[in-house]
Amino acid sequence: MDVRVGDLLEMKKPHPCGNRRFCVLRVGMDFRLRCTSCLHEVMVPRAKAEKNIKKIIRED
Repeated sequence: MDVRVGDLLEMKKPHPCGNRRFCVLRVGMDFRLRCTSCLHEVMVPRAKAEKNIKKIIRED
């Protein structure tokens, strides 16, 4: 899956704050994601993150 830094990811499951969109801050074996609503940052293993992505929103 082609995920780049700066992409917005719409996930299948919402963050506890209720938001489904996350901004990608780091890509590698783990993804560092920032919730676009509450600005909380989480590190998620790549396999788990890719499984839960519903849509990738690119800002070119």
